[in-house]
Parts: sequence; structure tokens; C-alpha cells
Amino acid sequence: MTAGFLARRALGTLAVLAILSIGVFGLLYLAPGTVERTLLGTRPASPEALEAIRARYHLNEPVVSQYLRWLGGVFQGDFGTSIRTGMPVTEAIGSRLGLTLQLTGYGTALAVLIGLPLGIVGAFRKGKAVDRAAAVTAVAGMSAPPFAAGLVLLMAFAVYLQWFPVYGAGEGFSGRLLHLTLPSVALAVGAAGLLVRFTRTALVRELDQDYIVFARARGLSPLRIAGYALRNSLIPILTAVGLILTSTLAGTVLIEVTFALPGLGSLLVDSVTFKDMPVVQALALLLTLLISLVNLLVDVAYTVADPRIRFGEER
Repeated sequence: MTAGFLARRALGTLAVLAILSIGVFGLLYLAPGTVERTLLGTRPASPEALEAIRARYHLNEPVVSQYLRWLGGVFQGDFGTSIRTGMPVTEAIGSRLGLTLQLTGYGTALAVLIGLPLGIVGAFRKGKAVDRAAAVTAVAGMSAPPFAAGLVLLMAFAVYLQWFPVYGAGEGFSGRLLHLTLPSVALAVGAAGLLVRFTRTALVRELDQDYIVFARARGLSPLRIAGYALRNSLIPILTAVGLILTSTLAGTVLIEVTFALPGLGSLLVDSVTFKDMPVVQALALLLTLLISLVNLLVDVAYTVADPRIRFGEER
């Protein structure tokens, strides 16, 4: 991994963040309704009151001036103040970021623990009943949207069986683990199906290679052969894990609303509803940055899995 590659990725990420910030800023202004009317609700207001709100949040300035004012604050670490709650944006996001990251990590871990073994078993039992069962499970999981799976799990295990709580984040490690289990399973269902397909396809291709046939002819143990094949299949598997991480992070928006979890997803929905522009802009930039970091980590993992890969270097 070269410094040039990292520099190019950093510049590319900054360009994406800049374009996204402009897009989000513009789309919020094109959306129906105004910030001042959202703050006042259905209460009658005089023109003076409306003008005072516009002046308070610099809404009476040109859009370009508002964007540049906000961008200058971002470079200083100041994302502004929430229009809806009056809290600093960094404080509003910081209080919810931990829960979203825990949910994302839990869901990804479940997807890997379920999808990777099923994909390996399906590849080594190609054409057998267990392979067909794994394939059916993968297709069913990929066909189920996370929020739909969440509703089914919620009704079955929280309402009828009452094994898990219906809503909330829980207190302490055990309480948090219990409250996040159903949402994490809902996120992991589709992700595990994707990992099954990637893992099985990659392993089946490797198991048909000449070196595997030669290893079997020499009498190597099945476990050792599986290790060779799995190591040479890591590139597509790592790609799938990266896709799972990013999709799980994006899927937390609806899952947090479904299970009433006070994370970044529910904050984003509330902020869009109330046209809380500073919070929406900061969340969009944060999610883009997290996804870019995941992609960068996957690229680094490529070089660890296969030392022949050297980005930006001549072999």
C-alpha cells in the first residue's frame, strides 16, 4: 500500500464529501415547506416573527452564502446548532453514534458467523441437499428487506413469545445486548444471504483449480485443502464483507425507526421531517466518511490477503 494510493483515496473522499454536501444542501431547500413554518407548527405568526427566525438561522441570506458559512464552520469543527432541539450538532450526533455503531457491528458479526460457514459447507457439498438448503436460505434472506424482517421478528419474538423487548436500547452490557439482538438479526438476514452466495461461488471456483486436484492426489487432509482454497478465495469474500458493512450501516435507518432505537437513523428521519438542515448535512457527511473508511479498510485487507496486490506500484 503506497502513500500515493492513500493520498488519492483521501482526495477522492474529500471530493465526494464536497459534492454530497452541495447536493444535500440544495435538496433540502427544494423540499416542500420552510424551516420557520416547521418551527412554528400550526401557530399563527406575524411577518416580524418569521423574519426574526430567518435572521436567527441566517435563512435570509442567499443560499450560496449560507452554504459557505456552514462550510467554514465545518473546517473549524463546528457543524452548527440543531434547529429542532437547539443542541450543538456534534453533541446531538455524538450522543447517538455509539448505539448505531454497536448495532452495525452486531449485525455484521452475525452475518459473518451465519453466512461464511453456510457458504463453505455449500461449496464443499456442491449439489447435495445441504448445498441446496444453503442456496434457498441465501435467496430467501436476500429477498427480505431489513425492515420487513424486523417487523416479523418483532411480532414473533417480542410480542407473542415475549423473549425480547419490544423497543428501546437497554441499560448496561446485558441489557444493550438483549435489546439489539432482534434489530441485528433483521440486519443480518439479507447480509448473510449475500455472503453465502459470494463465499460459495468463490470456493467452488477455487476447488476446481488444478492445485486443489493435485493436493487431493497427494493425499492432503480435507481441512488443509479447505485452508488453501479459502485463503485464495479471500478477495471476493472481503469484498462481500465490505458490502455488508456499508449496507448494514445504511440499513440501520429503517431498523432504528422500526425498533424505536435512539441512534443516528432515527435522528436522520426526525431531522429530515423537521428540515433540520445542520443535522442532516452533518449526518450525510458522517455516513459518507464511514463508508469511505470501510472501503479503504477493505483495500488494505486485499494486500494482507494477497501480497501480490500492490496498489499504485509496478510489479
